[in-house]
Amino acid sequence: MKSLIFPAALAIAAMAASPAAAATVEIEADGPVIELSVFESVTAAPDIVTIGAGVSTEARTAVEALRQNSAQMRTVIERLKSLGVDEQDIQTTGINLNPRYDYERNTQTQVFRGYQVSNRVSVKLREIDETGEILDALVTAGATDLSGPVFAIEDDAAAKDEARSRAVERAQARAGAYALMLGYDGVQVLSISEAIANSRPMQQMVARDAIMETGAPASAPVQPGQVSTGVSLTIKYEMVNSGESD
Repeated sequence: MKSLIFPAALAIAAMAASPAAAATVEIEADGPVIELSVFESVTAAPDIVTIGAGVSTEARTAVEALRQNSAQMRTVIERLKSLGVDEQDIQTTGINLNPRYDYERNTQTQVFRGYQVSNRVSVKLREIDETGEILDALVTAGATDLSGPVFAIEDDAAAKDEARSRAVERAQARAGAYALMLGYDGVQVLSISEAIANSRPMQQMVARDAIMETGAPASAPVQPGQVSTGVSLTIKYEMVNSGESD
C-alpha cells in the first residue's frame, strides 16, 4: 500500500481539527501513483493592445520642472481622449522627480544642473488597427518616449477552457497508457493543480527623436500577429484494476 501527499487546501477539515499541523495530509492509495505535468495553449488573434507613453522635462527648479511636465502630459492625455480612448483606459503608472548633475572633470566634482520630471501612462486601445496612428499622434502631442505595444486577449476565459480540456485529455491518455503497460485497467484522479500561462510578443521601446528623424508621413507600422494563452496542469493518478475505482 502506497501513500500520497495531498495539499492541505484539499483537506480543510483536517486543518481545522489541528491548525498547528504541517501543511500536508497523507491519504492512502492502493495502486501505484503517477504524477503528470501537462501544458496546453490556444493561439488566437488579440483584441486589445497596451502601450506606454511618457513625458520627461528638465528645469532649473523642481517646481518649474513639474509645472512644465504636467502641462505637457495634460496635452498628451487630452490628445488620447480626442482620439476616442476612454478615460478609464488611461492610467498613470509613475511620476518621478530627480536632481540632475554634470560631472566636472577638471575639479572632479558633481555640478548641479537642475531637476528632471518624468510622467508615464499606460494606455489600453480597443481598436488595434488604430495603434500606429495613435503612436504618431502621441509623439506629435509631446510624448518623449513610448513603450509597447503589448497585444492580448481581453477575455480569454473560453480560450483557457479549451486549453484545460486539451490538457486533461492528453494527461488522461498518457496516464492510461502507463497503466496498461504496467498491467492495470485504468486510472483515477487523486489531485489536480493548475498554473496560468500567458504568452505575449516582446515589448520594444520607441524613442521620440528616432520617430521624428524618419520624417515618414505614414503611421508607424504595427502587426498584431497572434497571442497565446494557456494552462499548465499537474495531475496525480492512481492506477487501478476493474472494480477497484470508486
